[in-house]
Amino acid sequence: MTATATAAPARPADTPPPLPSCPQRRGIELTLLVAAVLISVCGYLAVGLAKTHAVPGGAAGYGAGLGGLALLAHLAVRFRAPYADPLLLPIAVLLNGLGLVLIFRLDLETPGDLAAPIQLIWSTVGVALFTAVVVLLRDHRMLQRYAYVCAALALLLMVAPILFPAINGAKIWIRIAGFSIQPGEFAKVLITVFFAAYLAANRGALTHTGRTVGGLRLPTGRLLGPIVAIWLISVAVLVLERDLGTSLLFFGVFVVLLYVATGRTGWLAVGLLLAGAGAAAVGTLEPHVHSRVEDWLHPFAGIAAGEGPGQLAQSLFAFATGGMLGTGLGQGHSYLIGFAMKSDFILATFGEELGLVGLTALFLLYALLVARGYRAALGLRDPFGSLLAVGLATLPAIQVFVIAGGVMGLIPLTGMAMPFLAQGGSSVVTNWIIIALLLRLSDRARAPRPEVSDTPVRAPADRVETVPPETGR
Repeated sequence: MTATATAAPARPADTPPPLPSCPQRRGIELTLLVAAVLISVCGYLAVGLAKTHAVPGGAAGYGAGLGGLALLAHLAVRFRAPYADPLLLPIAVLLNGLGLVLIFRLDLETPGDLAAPIQLIWSTVGVALFTAVVVLLRDHRMLQRYAYVCAALALLLMVAPILFPAINGAKIWIRIAGFSIQPGEFAKVLITVFFAAYLAANRGALTHTGRTVGGLRLPTGRLLGPIVAIWLISVAVLVLERDLGTSLLFFGVFVVLLYVATGRTGWLAVGLLLAGAGAAAVGTLEPHVHSRVEDWLHPFAGIAAGEGPGQLAQSLFAFATGGMLGTGLGQGHSYLIGFAMKSDFILATFGEELGLVGLTALFLLYALLVARGYRAALGLRDPFGSLLAVGLATLPAIQVFVIAGGVMGLIPLTGMAMPFLAQGGSSVVTNWIIIALLLRLSDRARAPRPEVSDTPVRAPADRVETVPPETGR
């Protein structure tokens, strides 16, 4: 019996097969969102029961508010970015919910300074902007057109706080009529867009041109100029605003993107040397930064001098008290840290009341968030999108390292906020924008691509061109 020729024509050998389309998995995302909201509500109830032995009065409103924000964000993703990564949004909601729980817990120790309701309002603003980015930004590549506009806006935002008085020793805030924002939080997204666009446009020249010195290929002066300028801006921010964290964040993201764009490990060494040299010089010459370095080197000096433990010493005591399983939500004493317990040192409260197990789970959440951002970068074909995804995912990675290292005594303290966890309207809004951009990038990376035509396109016999494979993946 002869089979009929119904099979499709064979695909040419030089044509790659189409990538399989990824499932949308919006149902999994919704299930994880429900779990994230329930975990946060259980934490809220646990705090109330531990402190007042009764269910807190605002439990229903808190659960409804967080659930409503999660549902709004989910609907925006379901209808406008259906192939987006299903883990990014639930992780963000869980971190945001845990942050609200911790701030509510610390509010019970400071009844005259309630921050949880304000933080919920800022979270609402953040989710609103998240929805706007997911709905309105149809193609991430349009951001590349406005790279230098983003750079100019970022510089203006970084310079603006210099004109205002310092708060807690650092000039990173703009405060007008009782309303305050931290412009550097918004500047970090804009400067990351500029870094990604600049390196995507010049990565070939950065990799293959210039002179080789000590095994490292240095680019030409025209290309090296912006790199040196970024380093000088980072040092200037550190000197003028006394903000070690933002300076390390900007320069760290740039060095990581430079390494990803060129594939040369030597740039990591150069970046570490430049960052170390700048931090060492400013740490020696600038009094505020120098005092933080001294506190880091001698955290128990206040106790030895009979002045009592300082903030870092109290933080270390809190971690030690938490042990493996923690004291339980609402049953710690990390409020002894003082004024920064809701911002810089909120991780100490987490560590004391949930222990090493809770801290490990928290760091795994952040690690998963960063890993999913890198996964989106691997799936994108355009260099700008890949670099942008790497940069946006690197932002929380560096922040978590710098903040956790500071409150644990590994590096000098900084004035940065733990992503989603700490009190801070500018911080939580910016983090929601970062999640929106990562979701938009992952949607493009996971979306099905049209199949390549089975009919090969042949070049003329007298003109054969070799097309290099795409390197954006």
